[in-house]
This record gives sequence, structure tokens and C-alpha cells, in this order.
Amino acid sequence: MTQPIADLSSLGRVHFIGIGGVGMSAVARIMVARGVTVSGSDAKDLPVMRELATAGARIAVGYAAENLGDAQTVVAGSAIREDNPELLAARAAGLPVLHRSEGLAATMGTDRVVAVAGTHGKSTTTSMVTVLLQQAGLDPSFAIGANVPALGVNAASGSSDIFVAEADESDASFLNYRPLISIVTNVEADHLDHYGTPEAVFASFDAFAALLPEHGLLLTCADDDGARALAARVRAAGTTRVMTYGTAEDADIRLEDEGAGGSWISLAGEKQRLVLQVPGRHNALNAAAAFAAAVELGVEPAAAAAALAHFSGAARRFEFKGEGRGVRVYDDYAHHPTEVRAALSAARTVAAGNKVHVLFQPHLFSRTREFSREFAEALNLADTALVLDIYPAREDPIPGVTSALITEHLRSGRLVGADDAVGQIVARAGEGDIILTAGAGDVTAYGPLIVERLGG
Repeated sequence: MTQPIADLSSLGRVHFIGIGGVGMSAVARIMVARGVTVSGSDAKDLPVMRELATAGARIAVGYAAENLGDAQTVVAGSAIREDNPELLAARAAGLPVLHRSEGLAATMGTDRVVAVAGTHGKSTTTSMVTVLLQQAGLDPSFAIGANVPALGVNAASGSSDIFVAEADESDASFLNYRPLISIVTNVEADHLDHYGTPEAVFASFDAFAALLPEHGLLLTCADDDGARALAARVRAAGTTRVMTYGTAEDADIRLEDEGAGGSWISLAGEKQRLVLQVPGRHNALNAAAAFAAAVELGVEPAAAAAALAHFSGAARRFEFKGEGRGVRVYDDYAHHPTEVRAALSAARTVAAGNKVHVLFQPHLFSRTREFSREFAEALNLADTALVLDIYPAREDPIPGVTSALITEHLRSGRLVGADDAVGQIVARAGEGDIILTAGAGDVTAYGPLIVERLGG
């Protein structure tokens, strides 16, 4: 993953296999904007593909070798299988095949890169940095793993020399970037299907921090044990500057969290009022990271804090879906126990004493096997927890691994089938309650159905 980064001009005509994915479409969108001849395909006809076609890309629905056309470089998404006909044709023709992250790295060129990594909170924090910089009068390029209502898109080529990017650690592809500023929101064991052990996960974040130049900056959350340990190791090595943010008393950027009433953020003894539209302590911490990055890039602290008030959230990050019978429905991408806990804590805040009901879909057999008890402990924060079958994504089934590994530890929850999930969750909700759909799979489709059943 640490091979030299390709120069954008050297790629020639670029074909994307799996162009409809949120990460792939982001890279394609920026390449089109920067004058690259782009083509791409996906199994389904997705709205973003029509947007790319309007922007000038040649788009095909379905995979076939002839879709490559006269491409000189191929970018393949992580979900693309080795027997994909376009990937086979590219390899047979001897074309260079890049990972999505390598394609993104090529678009960055000599820009000042802000890379946002962490087990949780990457998309939200990347979005916050981008919105903050825009509100402060800068025009960064950005690539985010989620659509952001305040931005309208998940990626764009800006006019400044700043590039803000979500850096995905799931397959160690974040090691392909060369950041000037790196944010690490937290470090926990996850993606053990790739890494094998928690120690390998921690080592990958060490390698990510080592990518920073001597004049770079590592920003880590002082409230997270993993990120705090990373900061200590990098400080001991003395290879680059390190600053921490959080509510911990020794944090360099100190957050004084006042819950729903807002927060104060302190840097070098100077306090700024922080008022956010998004609930939850985790979002206040994400905002502190964005504030610190913006100040490092030259934004005045008061302007940075004020700009964060314009951030209205990222898609599938505690996203409001609608209301009916006095019941509000939200959707969240949470697919790790820590994320589920954070989403339910935010729901508790919004519910203001009323009940919280969650419809959860586990993501990946391997993750369910590793964290079943932790998922149950997080889901027990809800008054009702209904659990769907596991969304397999890229994995084949693992014998003995089902959603029952989670539900057997629930206090007030059960397995629920796809056909009766909507009816079951709606039957449990009363006026003032919150319903949350959570998971990285297709559980997001249930939100609108729940709102419709509620008469919203």
C-alpha cells in the first residue's frame, strides 16, 4: 500500500469498476472536474451515475469487458470480485489497476491534505472540516464517504490548495495518502477480517501517523484510549507535532461540554462558544477536531467556532427521516458497538425522557462474531431493540454466526424478520418516542417505510 503515488496527468483515460459506490463516485467526480477522461460502470443504475454522466463521464450499467473501451488506467472498488469481467479484461490487457484510495491520492497532487481517520466519526468529522472551511471563505477540494446535505455532494474539486479527505483504515488503504494534517478520532479494534488482530489495527495507525512530514500535525482525541496512546507514541518518537483535543484536562484543545446547551472550546487560553445543530458528545468532539484543523490552516478561532453552527449533519449520521403520530424517526450508519452506543446516547438526548426504539442490522459475519456481546450491551441502552439478520456485504456466511449471538444477550429485544420489522417497531412506539434504524447495510431503507406506517 505504500507504493509511489501516481500523478494525475500520468493516468490517461480512467475507467472505474463500481463507479456508483459512494467512495468511487467521489474520486470519479473530482477527476472529471480536473479534466480527466472518465468512464465507469456498476451493476445497478444509481442516481450518482446519471450525475457523473451529466458532468461528462461515459457510464455503463452492468459489467462487461467492452465497457473498458480505450481506458489506460482502471480503478476498482473494494467490493469488486476478482472474477469481474472488466477486472479480468484490464489485467489481461496489462492495464494498471488502482485501488480507490490510490486514485484519490493521485487527485490530491501537491495540495495541502487534511486526512481524517479513526474507527468511528470519519465521515462526520471530514464533513465538519469541509463545511467549516467553506464558511470561513476557503474553497477546499473534498472527498467524503457520505453525502452531506450542507454541501450537496460528497466530493468536489475546489479552487484552493486544501484537500480534505476521509481516510479509510478498513483495508489499510489510508496508507496511500500523504497528509499535512492528520486527524485520528479514535482507535479501536475493528475490521479484524482484514487485520487479524487488534495489535495489527493499532500498528496501522502508527504507520498512518508516520506518513506526516516533520512540519505536519497529528490531531488526536484525548478522550479515546487508543488515540491517546497513539499520540503518546508519536510524541515519544519526536517525528512530527502532536496536539490532542477533548474534555480531558490535559487536552491541548479543551472542550467543555454543556450538552444540548452547547459547549466552549479553548485553545491557548482563549475560549470560543461552540453551538452545534447535531446532538451527542461524540459530535462535540468531532467539532473540536474540525476546529483545531481549521485554526492550523489559518482560520481565526472565532470564525472557526462560528462556522461549525452551519453543519447540519451527514447522510446516515443520525439523519432525521420524518415524523408521524408524534414519533420521530432517525437513521444512522452505526455498525460498531461504540457507534451504536453513541447513536443511542444521542437518541436519548433528543427523546428528552421518552422511549427509544432501535431496529438494528448487524454488518458482516466476522464483525458479529467478534463483537456480539458488545453490540448487545450497546443495544441495551434502548427501551426496545429489534435485530434483523446479518447483512453479509462482501462476506460468505460463517457457520454458527447469526444475529442470535446478539439477541441472546438483550434485555428487551428479539430477532425480527424483514417482513414484519416495520410493524413490530411501530407497535412499540408512542407519542414523543424516537425510532432509530441503525447499521451499514440496507436497514436504511426501513426509515421511510416506518414514517409511512406512522402516517407521516
